[in-house]
Parts: sequence; C-alpha cells; structure tokens
Amino acid sequence: MKQKVGFIGLGVMGQSMAKHILLAGYPLSVYTRTKQKAEELVNLGAVWIDSISELSKECEIIITMIGYPKDVEEVYLGEEGILSSAKPGTYVIDMTTSQPSLAKRIYEQANSKEIHSLDAPVSGGDIGAREARLAIMVGGEKHAFDTCLPLLEKMGQNIVYQGEAGSGQHTKMCNQIAIASGMIGVSEAISYAKKSGLEPANVLKSITTGAAGSWSLSNLAPRMLAEDFEPGFFIKHFIKDMGIAIDESNAMDLYTPGLELAYKLYEQLAEAGYKDKGTQALVKLWDEK
Repeated sequence: MKQKVGFIGLGVMGQSMAKHILLAGYPLSVYTRTKQKAEELVNLGAVWIDSISELSKECEIIITMIGYPKDVEEVYLGEEGILSSAKPGTYVIDMTTSQPSLAKRIYEQANSKEIHSLDAPVSGGDIGAREARLAIMVGGEKHAFDTCLPLLEKMGQNIVYQGEAGSGQHTKMCNQIAIASGMIGVSEAISYAKKSGLEPANVLKSITTGAAGSWSLSNLAPRMLAEDFEPGFFIKHFIKDMGIAIDESNAMDLYTPGLELAYKLYEQLAEAGYKDKGTQALVKLWDEK
C-alpha cells in the first residue's frame, strides 16, 4: 500500500504537484491557509485537514510548498508545527525555495526526533508543475532520498540528489542566479527586436534553438510578446530568492554583479506595482522607456 501523503501549500505550483500525487494513487491529505484553494483536490478525493499539526500526525510523508523562509520556519519549527507533531519515521520534504541554513536547522531538529528531512526545491514554473516535469534538487540523507524518489518522480523528471542537508537549496540558488541575468538578456533581446523593426515572434524562431536558447527564452519570451504577465512564478518570490542568493554569496565573498543588477531591476518592477505578476513582466521596464 502506498504511503499516506500530506501536502501543505496549494499555490500556483503546489496545486498541480499535489494533484499528480493524488492521481498516482497516493492517499492524500491537504492543508492550506485558504481552504478554497483545496476544493478541486477535495473533489478529486483528497482529504482536507484543519491544521498542520493534525495533518502531521496522520501522514507518513509530508510535503511543503509555501512562500517565504519565515513561513517554512513557522510550519516546521513552530509550537504547532510539523516537527512537533509528526511521528518518528515520518519523511518531510520542503520543496519551497528557502535558506540553506534553515534547511540544515530543520534537518538537525528532525533528526533528533527520528524524522527524515529533505530539502527539495524545484524549477520549471507553472508549466513544469502542470506537466509533471519539474527539475527537483535534493539535499539530505541518501537513504531518505531513495525512499522518497518514487513520489518525487510523480512531480518531476530531472531529479538529482545533491548531497547533505542544505545542498538542494544551494543548488536552487545556482538556478536562480543563472535565471536572473538570463531574464535581463531575454528582455533586452525582445526589446531590440521591436526597436529594429523585426517581427519578434519570427526572431524567436531563429534564436531559441541556437546558442542563445534557454528555458526562459522558449517559455517566457512568448508570454512577453502576448503581454501575458500572469504568474507562473511570482516576482515577489523571485525577489525573495535573489535576496537569499545575494546573502549566501556575500557570506562566501562571491562577486555576483549580474545577480545584483537583476535584483535591483525586479525591485523597481515590484515598486511599480508588478510584484504579483510573473517574472516575464521584467520586459515592462524596457517597454515603458
């Protein structure tokens, strides 16, 4: 019989991720701050649980996909949090992008309670979540990774064990650093195509399959052209991620000028009222000049 899974956080990506688990035949319990977000899953057979502590007592594997490090800290380490309620032998998987240092703290406290902890942030946005082809970067003990791999495979395709606790989060920082400068390049390329009188959609046909190709160019540039700025990944969350990456880089005395420029540009965008839009809205900074 498949393990009983609890899923906490049903946002843009979490909703699809939880749905894949449910449709794969796992008994699924869900909790999110806005109960309405759980309606579709409940209608498909998931069980709504009224609190994090109750869900934690009932489930063998608990997955979280929430917002900010402060939320992760509260959900895991709070008085009514997961680690205060889960049984020994439970597996907990935080798929939020969060601080590597927090992932290590959670691992250490979980380990003291004989609970197995993995940090497993993802990349791929709303499309990757819907199509179950997320990249999943995992830190923690290898035996815990091996046990949870069949479940992770229901949500993603490129699933890589990176090492000890915190390694998944460090890997996600590498991912976000690469995206940060890349999004500037995509926005500038689109803007250049428009200014030079080219047909931007036709330009994409040429450059997405060449050396300039990237996930952002293939998936987000078309949204830019369609002026579709709805979130596959929120700007406010990307700013959070870049802030973590800058803090970690500073702690290692690492020079990251591209990351710091992207952070400043996205902060400008958030101040202009776009914090709840998708990261592709960065092109608005060029459109408005």
